[in-house]
Amino acid sequence: MNFVFLSPAFPPNYYLFCANLRKEGVSALGIGESPFGSLRPELRESLAWYYQVENMRDYSQLREALRFFVLRFGSIDRIDSLNEYWLETEAKLRSEFGIPGVQAADVSRIRRKSMMKKVFASLGLPHARGRLVCDAGQAHASAAEFKFPVIVKPDDGMGAEFTYRLESPSDVDRFFLNKPDRDFIMEEFISGDIVTFDGLADPDGRIVFRTSHVYGQGVMEAVLADMHISYYSLREIPGDIEAAGEKLVKGFDVRERFFHFEFFRRNDGTLCALEVNIRPPGGMTMDMFNYACDIDMYSVWAKMMAHGAIRLDYGRKYHCGYAGRKNRLRYAHSHEEILERLGAWIVHHDGLPPVLARAMGDTGYLIRTRDVAAMERAVNFIQELDG
Repeated sequence: MNFVFLSPAFPPNYYLFCANLRKEGVSALGIGESPFGSLRPELRESLAWYYQVENMRDYSQLREALRFFVLRFGSIDRIDSLNEYWLETEAKLRSEFGIPGVQAADVSRIRRKSMMKKVFASLGLPHARGRLVCDAGQAHASAAEFKFPVIVKPDDGMGAEFTYRLESPSDVDRFFLNKPDRDFIMEEFISGDIVTFDGLADPDGRIVFRTSHVYGQGVMEAVLADMHISYYSLREIPGDIEAAGEKLVKGFDVRERFFHFEFFRRNDGTLCALEVNIRPPGGMTMDMFNYACDIDMYSVWAKMMAHGAIRLDYGRKYHCGYAGRKNRLRYAHSHEEILERLGAWIVHHDGLPPVLARAMGDTGYLIRTRDVAAMERAVNFIQELDG
């Protein structure tokens, strides 16, 4: 089996996907901008070949890389990066080279928020009202309908990139004075906590692994306020989240892929669909899957890619949480104090790449506890500000 992995060096933990592909006898063929010698040794050893390009955003260079692989290794069985940024590029390459998976014609349903809302509606899932706004006139009309505050974000955006909260008509006017040249959607503001349904679906669309996370503060809020973020996994998935998540897996025909579905838990307790991501959750969440259940989802994914449908026996033994810290903030407790106080609960800590720091923090701690109260105490201790 020949598996092309785009940008295998980023995020840093994704080398584990390639390492496990090799364990399953799969030829992992990497394409990236970094020189081969700069890759971590474990990644270099995992790749059957690495094709360096000058610019990953130049589609013609990626096409030439795939042509090289086909000539040298034969037909390509799969191509992926497991990264939101390359979803459209991967799909285009699949369609051009006849590779199974999400095709170019399918991408808009899983990338454009306006298209997601149509699927939410077809499934009968409550969701935030939203509308594409091409000019200030359309935006003012939508804001009058939704009521301030409103959220504007790129229709095909990732994370909280170019996301704004508008509080008044004058904010709308200011936004359009400097609006980036791309499609934006305006959404009603939903008050509530962000909760998720995350997991992995096999080639038949059966959910192999599932879990749920609760966010102390959403990524958008953290980015807009330049604050730290925290979230943790649940040991029991609430029934309404599980039911909605199962509907979305079927509605978006998720097969042979990770998924990350976001919802608002509104103040009245009801659930409101926010968006879907047909890839693993970001940051260190893949590792949180593993720590929460004492499993190896990198290995599970690789086995599925190599052998097709699989079964996974697991239990959510722990809550696993993430607590980020930002260098610009003054914290009450030092890194050494955190390890001394919480050492038994800290399963991992590390710095994050600058491109992730705005949303996730400059440093991240993974915490594992049996109960929510202990998790909240640990997060509060790590993120307590000085003064």
